[in-house]
Amino acid sequence: MTPLAASPLTRKLSAFVALSEAELAVLARLHGRRRSFVAGRDMAHQGQSDQAAFILSAGWVCSYKIQPDGTRQIVDFQVPGDFLGLRSVLLRTSDHSFEPVVDVEAAEVLTGDLLEAFAQTPRLATAILWAASRDEAMVVEHLVGIGRREAGARMAHFLLELGSRLALVGMGSKEGYDCPLTQYHLADALGLSAVHVNRVLRQLRESGLVTFRDGHVTFHDYSGLVDLAEFDPAYLDQTGPLLK
Repeated sequence: MTPLAASPLTRKLSAFVALSEAELAVLARLHGRRRSFVAGRDMAHQGQSDQAAFILSAGWVCSYKIQPDGTRQIVDFQVPGDFLGLRSVLLRTSDHSFEPVVDVEAAEVLTGDLLEAFAQTPRLATAILWAASRDEAMVVEHLVGIGRREAGARMAHFLLELGSRLALVGMGSKEGYDCPLTQYHLADALGLSAVHVNRVLRQLRESGLVTFRDGHVTFHDYSGLVDLAEFDPAYLDQTGPLLK
């Protein structure tokens, strides 16, 4: 197996399509411009134009918007195998910012490279559209979570979703996963205060469901956490390739 065939993005797209050697070669070219970014320094900022997209190879990134009063709403977290800024490339202006949570490695993808890849390999283009559609489905779930789920179910759903996303790229399981997020990240993502996040995590731990400590999430009662969150992973659409 080639390194690219085992890469996070290839593993992720393989949930939708069985990639051919020719498609893997095009995907390899998209990984040609490799860059490193340090934690805490934006890769792209809200309102920026002529922005490239990125394929995240290693590390975690948060996408966020700053409100006029200076508060931050984290829209989502990106993990290895995710695209960053795909929508901003096609719309010409970035409507939110990307900040590495830890030092990250990513491949820079220019608009011309992306359009050329789409023209050469329609199945790969369809797979990337699937990935973008999946991201949109996650945003819908996040909106439902912030608007309608109580804090414990909201946190449980978020941790389960992250676990499923990481399992797809070989970085998580129903036992748990490494997670570099702080309680402040969770607060800005879930619409809670940091104090409330601490209280909710303690309640989940004392209930024997899950522990988030020292950069690691440990599931103690996975099915119980699923019941609490009413978590249905169908929206993640990662049960197997639809295109052969």
